[in-house]
Amino acid sequence: MALHPDFPLQTERLRLRPFTRGDVDGVFAYRGREDVARYLFDPPLSRDECALAIQQRATQTGFLEEGDRIVLAVETAHDGKLVGEVSLIWRSVEARQGELGWIFHPDHHGRGYATEATNALLDLGFGPADMHRIFARCDARNEPSWRLMERLGMRREAHFREHGLFKGLWDEEFYYAILRDEWLSLRHV
Repeated sequence: MALHPDFPLQTERLRLRPFTRGDVDGVFAYRGREDVARYLFDPPLSRDECALAIQQRATQTGFLEEGDRIVLAVETAHDGKLVGEVSLIWRSVEARQGELGWIFHPDHHGRGYATEATNALLDLGFGPADMHRIFARCDARNEPSWRLMERLGMRREAHFREHGLFKGLWDEEFYYAILRDEWLSLRHV
């Protein structure tokens, strides 16, 4: 199943769109921060590393085959300010499964932007992408992320204890998921 959505995706307060070269400083403003990188696989990124990441992300706007991803810049609709990014990865063609991800600038936490943007990607995943199950994961210490998953109606399916080394320490990770019919029942209440 190929999927090439029409962009931008519009929500009440946000616009989700492909990244452009003009996003380097906006992305560096959050990806260059230690507090943002704490739970990410990457260390804080330099401005040059952000430029390379954006060059790659600018092409990640559709699904052709398993492993493809849609990675979108999230900006406020009223002033076009870049506040973060969201992603949906096609993890399994046969099982129709995807993985949801997000990174937001801490200055914009607590405003509901992450909830609004990830809801839009779940709509995309369970709508045009026809996925059956979407999961997300986070470090068990990252309470804002797992609380977001719970606000989205996802259920905790696993708690992996000391399952791998992450930045020199034993990692604990939560996995959350939601099925298409569960999502649809939440959206049509």
